[in-house]
Amino acid sequence: MPDEPSTLSPRCEQLRTRIRDFVAHQVIPAEAALDAGDRAIRAQLREHAVDAGLWALPLPARYGGGGLTPADYFTVAEIEGRSDHAPEMLGSAALLNARMIDGHADPDLREKLLPALVSGQLTMSYAMTEPGVAGSDPAALRTAATPDGTGWRITGRKWFITGAGTADEVLVVARTAPGAMRESLSIFAVPATAPGFRVVRELDVLGTGGQYEIEFDDVMVPASRLIGAVGAGATLAGERLALGRTLRALRWVGQAQRAVELLAERAAQRRVDDQPLAQRQLVQQMVFDAELAVRSARALTEQAAAAVAADRRAHVEVGFAKVAAARALGLATDHAIQIFGAEGLTAATGLPRLLRVARAARILDGPDEFHIEATARRVIREYTRPATAAPNRNPLAGN
Repeated sequence: MPDEPSTLSPRCEQLRTRIRDFVAHQVIPAEAALDAGDRAIRAQLREHAVDAGLWALPLPARYGGGGLTPADYFTVAEIEGRSDHAPEMLGSAALLNARMIDGHADPDLREKLLPALVSGQLTMSYAMTEPGVAGSDPAALRTAATPDGTGWRITGRKWFITGAGTADEVLVVARTAPGAMRESLSIFAVPATAPGFRVVRELDVLGTGGQYEIEFDDVMVPASRLIGAVGAGATLAGERLALGRTLRALRWVGQAQRAVELLAERAAQRRVDDQPLAQRQLVQQMVFDAELAVRSARALTEQAAAAVAADRRAHVEVGFAKVAAARALGLATDHAIQIFGAEGLTAATGLPRLLRVARAARILDGPDEFHIEATARRVIREYTRPATAAPNRNPLAGN
């Protein structure tokens, strides 16, 4: 996007520049190797991020992180998200797990896990989704934790668990009681070395790995590994959802912006019949539609980010942001591939990778259909509620 007057603090403005350079010159050129699971490249990039002072920027400062507030981190998340690998290479991918441990874990467990998690010496996955259970229906989860003496025994399966194949710890959402969802689920920190923990298989996502199916066969954990209170799992999972969905949307906008830039550059440089593609009306329409989608998605994600950072109810804002960002990434990438022609189908352009993320984005963090229905219900409810304020007030503003 062309430069606009900045309202950011000098620190955030500087971080945006440094992160963009790091992602452009170090992460994006290594994407193919990272897709292939090259651990040496991964370790090298993480070391470079530490050396550059860009490691773990939004994680707690008292454990070695950068200490950025959510509001400040949101201002750089789009730039960081220009590569789907960048959050991990910069250490910020651990943010949601770190916040959950920091806010709700047993003090001894917190002091044991957080320094290593923030430094990158320990990796942690989050396991909620299960085979045969719709991801948007946590009430149907079947993995169970039953009390046993001073601890809990966990049995069940999870799948599409990011990074579980190499994780040291897994945060597991398990059923601890029958009945209402908000009272029946709890979360446990399970060491990957625990007897009964097994990685069943790696799952590919449109040809790329990194997702796993895992099994818990009578895994015993002490009571100190319960995160929060018994029955608080749904509440804790909900706390991370708004932040997680907002971050994903911001990162998808970053990748959509990258696709628009590739589209515009190709249109300006590619000549057909001794005329640049950029002079053709159909190409101009593609550029317009892609830029419109990205700018609209950015505005909506920024609204969601502001609401989440202020700890306001943000269901409507986050719902709009998630769907808009996924659509913008899909549209911008599809148009860029079309203008590149056959070359756009090759990995060298980076566009197939963006297209894969775009297609998955319509399912990740709840399918778009779920967000559309839930958001529409809230919109209808708010607009049809009896007026309690001035006429013509938008009842959704600041929701």
